[in-house]
Amino acid sequence: MTPLQPVLARAIHRTPLLLLDVAHRGRVRRLGLKLEEHGPTGSVKDRSAVALLRALHDERPLAPGTVVVESTSGNLGLALARLLPAIDCVFLAVVDLKTPHTTLRTLTERGARTIVVDEPDGQGGYLLTRLRTVRELCARNPAYRWPNQYENPAAPDIHRRTTGPEITEQAGPRLGAVYIPVSTGGTLAGIGAHLRQRRPDIAVVAVDVTGSTAVSGGTGRRLIPGIGASRPSVLLKGPGSYDRAVRVDDIEAIAVCRILAEDTGLVLGGSSGCAVRALLSDQDDGHADGRIAVCLAADGGEKYHDTLYSDDWAGERGIVKEIAAAMERLRREGLFFDRKHQEH
Repeated sequence: MTPLQPVLARAIHRTPLLLLDVAHRGRVRRLGLKLEEHGPTGSVKDRSAVALLRALHDERPLAPGTVVVESTSGNLGLALARLLPAIDCVFLAVVDLKTPHTTLRTLTERGARTIVVDEPDGQGGYLLTRLRTVRELCARNPAYRWPNQYENPAAPDIHRRTTGPEITEQAGPRLGAVYIPVSTGGTLAGIGAHLRQRRPDIAVVAVDVTGSTAVSGGTGRRLIPGIGASRPSVLLKGPGSYDRAVRVDDIEAIAVCRILAEDTGLVLGGSSGCAVRALLSDQDDGHADGRIAVCLAADGGEKYHDTLYSDDWAGERGIVKEIAAAMERLRREGLFFDRKHQEH
């Protein structure tokens, strides 16, 4: 057994499903949050990192000293920065100005080298600039290895084999829908493939943000890292990968995150707020059927205290009043989370 295999074997943890009741517009629904913050580095990307490194190693062994370069908005970078030093490899993370400061600090503390791109890609973000930078680095340094989380089929496959089965087992036969934030599309593609095969009665809902083209739509301002993209997902094979897509306003998603924290003490990342807001919108549109809805909570909110949960950050972007107005409106509509159920 190579040194890589035992490292990867210990790197995926089963994460809990927390059941809540969510009230909105006079209706109460059982909500499950799949809390990926309980993974080793606190996000669903712990699973993706294992799959990507295993695929890279199977293609050609990762010898000590190998430089692995990847574009990341933060979470995959944290996962790779944990795993690669354990096999004596070097991680070069290509990040951008939206990457949380706490993430950058953690990457450095774990020995990763970082390149911060500051040129917008003209599509509402930095993804295309990051990808161009990675390609240029690999062209100049042929020995560099690039997992390419955006196109590598190993990424969805790990979610087909682990995340999807965990959700269906934990939620049980009353599971009716799963809401999955989209960025690269790997998590959605993998969970969707599992559900299509094992539980075709469950609705697979793609969650995207306004200003993103990950699923569909046009580009524009995006505030929340870890969801949305400047180009369509390569890993999603058209609309057949999911039952429907819901686009969410990021201001409202931030408002949902803050309300959830007020009601339950649970601090989640912005993409989780997007998933919950999508559930509420779906319910308003008549898609609720009385069964449990699970939202993939891709990461925790600790690294976002100085951004999504900070009025100083919101003030710098001129959105303090927008967030406050969204919270007030949602409260008027009766939004409330009741955390009285145990984790599974």
